[in-house]
This record gives sequence, structure tokens and C-alpha cells, in this order.
Amino acid sequence: MKYSLGAAALILQSSVVLARSLVPVHIFAPSVDHFRDIVRNDTFDFGCRPIAHPTGDGAYRLHALLTEDQIEHLNNEYKSTDGISIRRDPVRRAVAATAPIGTGDRFKNGTVTPVGLGTQSSGSKIPAIMNVNEIPSAVQALARTYGVTKFDLPYKTFKGATQFAAYVGAGADKSKYHLYFSAGMHARERGGPDQLIYWISDLLSAQKSGTGLTYGRKTYSNEQVNAVLNAGIVFFPLVNPDGVAYDQSSGSLWRKNRNTKSGSSGNSVGVDINRNFDFMWDFKKYFDPGEAPASSSPSSETFKGTAPASESETKNHVSMYDSFPNLRWFLDIHSAAGDMLYSWGDDDDQTTTATMNFMNSKYDRQRGVTGDTVYKEYIPAQDLTNIRSVSDNTVAAMKAVGGRSYSSGQSVGLYPTSGASDDYAFSRFWAVPGANKVYGFTMEFGYSTNFYPTLTEFNQNILDTNAGFMDFSLTAIGVGLE
Repeated sequence: MKYSLGAAALILQSSVVLARSLVPVHIFAPSVDHFRDIVRNDTFDFGCRPIAHPTGDGAYRLHALLTEDQIEHLNNEYKSTDGISIRRDPVRRAVAATAPIGTGDRFKNGTVTPVGLGTQSSGSKIPAIMNVNEIPSAVQALARTYGVTKFDLPYKTFKGATQFAAYVGAGADKSKYHLYFSAGMHARERGGPDQLIYWISDLLSAQKSGTGLTYGRKTYSNEQVNAVLNAGIVFFPLVNPDGVAYDQSSGSLWRKNRNTKSGSSGNSVGVDINRNFDFMWDFKKYFDPGEAPASSSPSSETFKGTAPASESETKNHVSMYDSFPNLRWFLDIHSAAGDMLYSWGDDDDQTTTATMNFMNSKYDRQRGVTGDTVYKEYIPAQDLTNIRSVSDNTVAAMKAVGGRSYSSGQSVGLYPTSGASDDYAFSRFWAVPGANKVYGFTMEFGYSTNFYPTLTEFNQNILDTNAGFMDFSLTAIGVGLE
């Protein structure tokens, strides 16, 4: 089965037409295998990744964002198939109800310091999501107030933007930095950069005042604050500035960057940065022919680009590992699913057969089929114990804030991915001579396919993730930084 969405349906006709034409739906089936053909169709939009949730009655529910034409196509395709049905999400949000994007620059060119929710009284609210120009202004304010070191990255984006990152907590020696956080890789996943910046602000404010932090029902001592900062934090808060700028101006649920080399109109513009990293990027070489962990089509939301790390955003992300050689723990912030994910993302984990690994060409074109015995990705047993501990504690902290549901699990889930930032981080230890071992994770805050949170949800996401960042860091410190 293959369905191609007409290009005309993807061209923006106004600032919100595309956002309104994509309908949140649930696809129900009696087993996850029933979804495989649907997931392999790279014209469908499954959010950050396809996620099949159990419904409690033995069936499964897959979230997607589809056009009316696609819904009609699926209904026709599966009308005679037992157990598969497509239903519109009854909680579809109006564009007007989403959290506003800030106007102007509330941080006044780096002279007004952002204040996070962990240092404010319960019930405090942040009034708007940062616009793409406020993000560097906020970090510049942290540099002015607390001595955060902000620096430009070597590669300009396709639209000519200069990217930046920052580090704080362990002094000037870059070899003392062990924690790496990034956000804003997928443009439409609103709130990630804010969560990261407000958390850094909370840490530094609490350190300066000698106090702790409170996120809902989770509290942290000043001693814990200092421990996290002393571990050394590197953060890249806006990985995809071109895409975020476009999404914020268009309300188009835009995911990719804005590179037009492979296509100049509609959804053919752009590369999915989180399929562009050098980890099994050439998926047709490495994966079972029946799997689609990324796409070679420029019109797909998961277009992998023209080469590994072809995109400036990816190159800049990777450059951090050279600049900070002893990074040990990496967390990439995404939405929307309510998950904490750990390696590997290409196939099921196994700890017994070291030769069955992503570098062994013997297993090319066999990877990616979950639940089988043909191939499973090797991970040392102690590494698996380490990352599960960190992931589980992170999820427990996020749940404790206000009781929202989050889950912890392997990145592959039910369907594989390739070229992702978290797997790339972990793979470097084996693939790059002399590289430090980095444990890679993806945090997916929020609810499935809810990329534009309401203002209440936006603030709750900050509380949840900031507690998650704390326990992620504290557990990582306990496991080890060296």
C-alpha cells in the first residue's frame, strides 16, 4: 500500500491553513503488526515517531496527523479489514487555544534575566513561549547575570543563521563537562528550548541564593542543585532556528529545517535533522527491506537528507563532542508522547552476543524487525542497567510533579529509527576512535501529537521536564560521570 499526498495540499495558503488541514486521529488495531504497512507509508505524519499505545482491552491505538484525503484513503483501504478503524481525536485543539508566542524581546537584548518556575511560588505562570529571537536573548541574560559562557557554533544554517550553545557549572576547563542537553530539533515541538533555559536559570538562581528548587510536588535541595551544576552542563537550546522561525510565523506544524536543495516548495522543503546523524543513516543498506526507519523522499517528514550530517544543524550538534571531550550523558528534548527513551533505536536490545552489532556487515538488511530472533542490537549489560536506571528515575520524577502519565522504554519501541541523535551519541564509543562513551536519551514531553500546547499545558510541561532534568542529572551523577 502506498499513498502520495498531492503537493497542492501541502502548500501554505495562509498562516494557519496547513495546521488546520492536519487532523489528529487515532488508528485502532488488534495488534501492533496491523500497523506496519501504515507506518511504512512515509507520506503519513506520526508526530515525532510512530507510537502504538495499548488500549486496555487487548487492542492498540496509533496516533497520527492526517489530511482529510489521507483519512478517506485509509478508511477505503481498510474498510474490509477486520479490527482496523480510524477515528478523529475528540480532543482536537483550536489554533486560538494554544499558548501564545512571545512578541518583541521580553529579555531586552540580554539585560532581563529569565526566571524559571522552580524558584517562583506555586501557581506562577510563564505567559508565552519564547519566540526564536528571544531564545538567544535569554541565554545572553544568563551569561550577563550568572556567568554562563555562550559561544557561536561553526556552521551557519541554510537560511544563514548563526547558531549558539552555552556551558556552565564546572569552570573554564571543557574537559570537566559531562552533561549535554539539546532542544528545538523538530520545529513544531513547542516549549523545549524554554524548558531548558528556565531550568538553567533556576539552577543558577538557587545556587546564588543558597536555596533549593520546587516543581509541583517535587523538591530539590541546594546541595543537589550544586551537584548538578558541578557536573558541568552544556546546552544547545535551539537546534533548528530556521524551522522554528517558520513554524512560529506560519502555524504550519512544521517539523524539518528549511533547506531547499532537495525541494523548493511545500513539504519537499527541509531535512529531518533527527534522521540526519551518522548512525545507520543509509537505512536501505542496514535494515530489513520491509522496514522504514527514515525516508529518502524530500516530501516526507522523516527525510534523512542527502548524506550523513549533511545539515549544518547536525554538524553543529556533533561539534560539541569534540569541544567537550568528556561528555558522558546526553538528553535530546522532544514532544509529544510522554516518554523517556534510551538506546538502541534500530532494534531490540540484547546483552549476550557482542558480534551482533551495528558495525557488523554480516547483519546488513536484517535489522529493524522488532520481536524476532534474526537480529537484536548488542548493548553491554552494565550499560543497559545504567541507562534504565537513569530513564526510570527521570520518569518517576516527572510523574511525581503532578501525576501526569509518563513511561520509560527503549527507543526502538515497536518500530525502528535510524540517524537519530541519541543513538549517534551512544554509537560514537564504538564507531569513532578515541571517543568517550556517551549515553544518549530522548525525552518526549507532553501528549501524543500535541505539539502546540495550551498555556496551562506549556507551564505544566516546564514543571514536569525540569524535575525530569534534575533526576536525570542526579541519577547520572550517581551512576558515574567518568
